[in-house]
Amino acid sequence: MAESSGTDRGTGPGVRGVKSALRTVALLELLAERADRPARLDELAEEMDVPRSSMYQLLRTLVDCGWVRTDTTGSLYGIGIRTLLTGTSYLDGDARVRAIRPYLDEASDALGETIHLARLDGPSVVYLATRESHEYLRTISRVGRRVPAHAGALGKALLAERPDGELPLGEGPLTAFTQSTHTDRAVLLADLGRVRERGYAIDREETVSGIAGFGFALRYDAPAVDAISCSVPVARLTDAHQSRVVSVMREIQTKIESLLSPVSGGPDWR
Repeated sequence: MAESSGTDRGTGPGVRGVKSALRTVALLELLAERADRPARLDELAEEMDVPRSSMYQLLRTLVDCGWVRTDTTGSLYGIGIRTLLTGTSYLDGDARVRAIRPYLDEASDALGETIHLARLDGPSVVYLATRESHEYLRTISRVGRRVPAHAGALGKALLAERPDGELPLGEGPLTAFTQSTHTDRAVLLADLGRVRERGYAIDREETVSGIAGFGFALRYDAPAVDAISCSVPVARLTDAHQSRVVSVMREIQTKIESLLSPVSGGPDWR
């Protein structure tokens, strides 16, 4: 159920969650996951295992506050505009994201490909910034999107920074996005071993068919929580172009790491 994931992430050891707060967070996350697929009251109540009357009251409260929106009939619900304000505040308040953006522009100008910055959040990575190529159509990666870490170059670059016994993957099955996604844990662990050897991750159509990715962990934290990547259509990924991508991205990685370090006296966000 959606509510259980919110409970797991919303409380720490020895802290008892506030039921109404956990339910609110779970509802907002559920609506955010649905994106352009609005939900009906009964759907949300069933999905979260919440009484219909309680769900209605919660929805009406969030609609009045702007965190949830509803259609003219009052029967469909979606994520509200207030959530956008919160999301942009997160990015605007992150000094590292602000510092890295010019280097994403530099990589994009040098390679003409799509460049990403993402952060590990539990078993997933969340895209924080993207510079898109003008040479091919938009992929599934947009700012704020969450992708399981095992399924792409960004996530694998960050997983490889951790011992195999400490990977934040949970106990359930690994989701497949394409026929090339690593869903077998042994295969994934073998791939992470190769990532550690070469120093960067390669995603060959594991997240999006027709797209290859090259991911580089940013080691200003230990273990790293941020990574950058370059995405390239496999149809024009020659050996020479791959070498160029890796060379440029290594250079950008080094520049970012030399610029950024933990801020003395600043909050150590976890």
